[in-house]
Amino acid sequence: MSTLIEKVNDFLAQKKIAVAGVSRNARGEAANLIFKKLKETGYQVYPVNPKTDMVEGERCYPNLSAIPVKVDGVVICTPPSATEQLVKECVELGIQRVWMHRAFGAGSVSETATKFCEQNHITVIAGACPMMYCPPVDFGHKCMRWILGAFRKLPA
Repeated sequence: MSTLIEKVNDFLAQKKIAVAGVSRNARGEAANLIFKKLKETGYQVYPVNPKTDMVEGERCYPNLSAIPVKVDGVVICTPPSATEQLVKECVELGIQRVWMHRAFGAGSVSETATKFCEQNHITVIAGACPMMYCPPVDFGHKCMRWILGAFRKLPA
């Protein structure tokens, strides 16, 4: 796959998605918002955070290997150093799709993790936010997508 929209469409065509980096304190956290959006739009979503057992009223898993099913993709909303560990776990588990969240700023994107994904044949979206693409897209995320696109800040 070569274009961002092809990667996005492929990622969002999956049904079982893990969201790494969810927080017990759900107030405005990107990972929690993404978790809720995916859940509300019909995905089987699995929250991942090694420091809690419950998030948003759901069982939370300490790592990807603890999830009882094989997920089709992982949205990563962690510091870049944790992203690097998570993509290694993706290779071990045979997970073929990774989305590193980033709106403005560094986000979860790691150049090292991105290269690791590419070297291990994992389709990687290194930036942007699933909420910019997962219908129905709210006005704020439509604006964010437009702004990032206008300033060429969306991933390739």
